[in-house]
Amino acid sequence: MLSLAWQTVKARTSGFIGAFVAILCGTALVAACGILMESGLRGGVPTQRYAAADAVVTGDRIVRPPGGDVTAFEHAAEQPSLPAALVAKIAAVPGARAVPEQTFPAVVVGPDGQPLASKSSYGHNWDSAVLAPFTLKQGTAPKPGEVVLDSGLAAEAGVGVGGDVRIMTRSVPGTYRVAGVAEAAGQARQASVFFSETEAAALFGRSGQVSAIGVLGADARQIEKVLTNDHVTVSSGADRSAAEFDDVSQTKSILAILAGSFGGYAVLVAIFVVASTLALTVEQRRREFALLRAVGATPRQIRKLIGVETTVVSVIAGVIGSLLGIGVSQGLRAAFVRIGVVPADFDLSISPIPLVAALLIGVGAARLAAWSASRRPSSINPVEALGEAAVQKRDVGRVRLAIGWVLTAMGLGATVVPLFVGGQIGAALAVSAALVLIIGLALTGPRVIGAAVRVIAPVLARSSGVSGYLASANVLKNSRRLAAAVTPLMLAIGFAVVNFYSQTTFTAAVQQQTERSITADHVITGVTGVPAEIVRQIPGGTATSLVRTQVITASRTGDSVEVQSRPANGLDSTASGMVDLGVVSGSLDDLRTGTVALSDAHASWEDKRVGDTVEFWFADGQQAKLRVVATYEHDLVFGDYVLSAADARAHTTAGMDSAVLVKGADVTALNYLTSRYPGLQVTERVAAQDRSAERTQFLLNLVAVGVILGYVAISVSNTLVMSTAARRREFALLRLVGTGRRQIVRMMRTEALLTVGLAAVLGSLVAAVPLAMLALGLIGSPLPAGSILVYLGALAGATLLGLVSVAVSTRLSLRGKPIDTIGMRE
Repeated sequence: MLSLAWQTVKARTSGFIGAFVAILCGTALVAACGILMESGLRGGVPTQRYAAADAVVTGDRIVRPPGGDVTAFEHAAEQPSLPAALVAKIAAVPGARAVPEQTFPAVVVGPDGQPLASKSSYGHNWDSAVLAPFTLKQGTAPKPGEVVLDSGLAAEAGVGVGGDVRIMTRSVPGTYRVAGVAEAAGQARQASVFFSETEAAALFGRSGQVSAIGVLGADARQIEKVLTNDHVTVSSGADRSAAEFDDVSQTKSILAILAGSFGGYAVLVAIFVVASTLALTVEQRRREFALLRAVGATPRQIRKLIGVETTVVSVIAGVIGSLLGIGVSQGLRAAFVRIGVVPADFDLSISPIPLVAALLIGVGAARLAAWSASRRPSSINPVEALGEAAVQKRDVGRVRLAIGWVLTAMGLGATVVPLFVGGQIGAALAVSAALVLIIGLALTGPRVIGAAVRVIAPVLARSSGVSGYLASANVLKNSRRLAAAVTPLMLAIGFAVVNFYSQTTFTAAVQQQTERSITADHVITGVTGVPAEIVRQIPGGTATSLVRTQVITASRTGDSVEVQSRPANGLDSTASGMVDLGVVSGSLDDLRTGTVALSDAHASWEDKRVGDTVEFWFADGQQAKLRVVATYEHDLVFGDYVLSAADARAHTTAGMDSAVLVKGADVTALNYLTSRYPGLQVTERVAAQDRSAERTQFLLNLVAVGVILGYVAISVSNTLVMSTAARRREFALLRLVGTGRRQIVRMMRTEALLTVGLAAVLGSLVAAVPLAMLALGLIGSPLPAGSILVYLGALAGATLLGLVSVAVSTRLSLRGKPIDTIGMRE
């Protein structure tokens, strides 16, 4: 059977090219997602400040609620601190030297208040310099009131030993004498400022705590045994960079999450496209299978032949596609670097694991599609085989129709969920509902499109002459072929439109709610944050701290535990005059340390009321049990949790406010106050909520959707070319009975216009229903927010792609002489 399948593939190379391209591109996309996911676990940058350490101990950033399975966890956004008592515990390991490190913001500023370093700058205690190691190039170790600068920072600041520098930590800049200049091997990603031990402890601001502990002279396994029950992470090798650089740690988390969600869509779309392409390939060979049945082949042999052929093609395409996935992953990495999600020096981790997994997924999807596509041709009655194969069947199987109608109903039902579930979850559900609708319509496509063409075909026949009559006859007799061409175009239009407008609608809803919710007169913001002491210094007005943060929640559904990271904010009890949260019950005046306010929707979901205790985890992974003092409606701006500013700030690495809201203060006095703190500025009230995270998420979605749409576009062109090229004998027969070349071209142009027209209508409907429900739930209007030009551009792109693909393949099919073409194999 393998020999026969190989001979068939070689003899029908043109017929298998379409399936080959679909599997190759799908495997490349899945392999790229796998590489990104693996990089989220193993990728990174070379460690620098911990280069000499054998292991690094940090607080555990993985939150695993009790009762959950291995997949029930979430990565904390902030780095938790460690008890200083662990230093002695680690030092008790034979041969181990434990070096505590305290890290905090420390920026060297010039006379104009601008940072002098061209990179992020942090302060550390001098004892931790041995972990790099930093060695003194000039001068001595720092004493109180003194600092040691790394050589790069000293050069940028233009200062040497004995000079003075102004350094801003969490307060107004202080003046320090430069006691020494230190240097470490390699190129530094961050600027380092070293303080004396006592001064570093004071500036760190967390008594009895340290940022990390570097270990010399002992390996990670020895340390893990000692700290088994201390809820810490022990890193070694390349993983030390995630402990050293917070942006690397966040990147690894983002890549893992993004690759998981993006990869899920990619696998689903790849299976869908491969199945559609293989079904078309098999359908075009009905006469061949009919002949095999007539000469004695059994249904099992037909199915086995198709399966082996598919395996041969999918293995070759899968191997090449997996290798191409490396290039796709590098392209995605470059795009993420430009967006600002991935550091420019972050290296992807490439191993055989994601490549083999992508190959297996590609081959598995192809085999599943081949099994489904082979069921009908393998069951052809041998006596009626040749007659049945002469005309394509229009109807589809009952099982397929039933599944299609069920999925369509499920998709329509899911569209109403955003009316009750808002935020990013509602936007994601709108996309999922559209995708389910597309799959449902794809399965019922011949029935739906058959009904549509029975209405349109008579109009074509009457209004477009001979070409219209021929096009009308073709689409009436071959609605399955038309459905195969319409489906990928519908997918491209629907997927593009619903992804774009779900994000723009969500952004518009956030902006709308922000304008209603922030009632302060002015907002103080900073490049790296706002010192918390600013609130107490506002002249002639009132102020409240605003701390943007996250919380991690766990909810049980049946036997499973769902863990989610949710946006949250910290406010002072004085916030009532500066924000309007749309309080439903309780009062924000009671918001103090140890309390929390919940969004009304989340409180209802968790069955919590004012006075109840709610459990969750802070942004640094520390567990919290707080009392509910209020519920509110404006969750798009403030998230599902509003904490006291003190609680929120205490669980962030920087320990600073994100902004300060001010009411009733003189602008001139505010400007004078902020001039003492480099990097601070007074802005309009709408700047209180930073939109950078939303913009980044929007760009991430555009990149991810763009890659999937690129694959879909290849699929569209591939399907249309296959469908048209398979009609060469039909074109030859038409020409032999007197039909002119131009008439055939016009016939195909008419069919192409009908194809893109149906795809535009169905794709628009698939997107319109979930988007209308989402818009009603978020902004109170059935019309989604965003420029209509994007929708028109999606339609124009799909139309152009469809017309060009059909036109090119038609002209190529008409190049041969009719008398030669009519005798060719199908």
